Amino acid sequence: MTAQQTPLEYLPPDLNRELLPKHVAVIMDGNGRWAKRQGLPRIMGHKRGVDALKDLLRCCKDWGIQALTAYAFSTENWGRPQEEVDFLMTLFQRVLRQELRKMVEENVQIRFVGNLTSLPPALQAEICRSVEETKDNRGIRFTVATNYGGRQEIVQACRAIAHKVQQGLLQPDEIDEATFERHLYTSGICDPDLLIRTSGEMRVSNFLLWQIAYSEIYITDTLWPDFDRSEFHRALCAYQQRERRFGKV
Repeated sequence: MTAQQTPLEYLPPDLNRELLPKHVAVIMDGNGRWAKRQGLPRIMGHKRGVDALKDLLRCCKDWGIQALTAYAFSTENWGRPQEEVDFLMTLFQRVLRQELRKMVEENVQIRFVGNLTSLPPALQAEICRSVEETKDNRGIRFTVATNYGGRQEIVQACRAIAHKVQQGLLQPDEIDEATFERHLYTSGICDPDLLIRTSGEMRVSNFLLWQIAYSEIYITDTLWPDFDRSEFHRALCAYQQRERRFGKV
């Protein structure tokens, strides 16, 4: 049976299960451009983008990938038109409410990283509810970066460490990489093995700056709403052809 004939819920035979990334991170770019090409409002691109993310999450679950992190809303995205920002906040809230039961049933553990205190109270409540109700799940770990910025994350970690030093709870010579990682939003989450960016942009856009130090990066011209399982398959094939040396020979 060829990869094209294999049912979508099964790992394609040309992928080596032993060489799959444990953690995939995605920069979901191109919703607005997709909508423009379809002659639709930008908000329709965001709606289709949510569908693409839900399918990718289930694909990761089906194919045995342990963790998925999605860049949903950056600290810079507040600069978009207010109507679009308001729509995104409402969309996040509605999707969480509608999808929570499925995530519980499918054993998904959801987590949010970023400065969540700046989000609308109703959205914060849905986030807290979804995290609490899935915290004991032991399936795929789904992390959503919301109001997230990599530089902001590093600065807040430095402040937290400095505060502990000031209180005498930590000595400067005790600070190492492990100490620093424990103070990041992503504490307890393994670093991504593979970072995917859609829409062809050649930048990481302030996403997981510490965590992607040795991630393999895959960039595709495909716009996010069109990023389906076949596109993910191509990304994984490219990943499995890489030699990961982590600075060694």
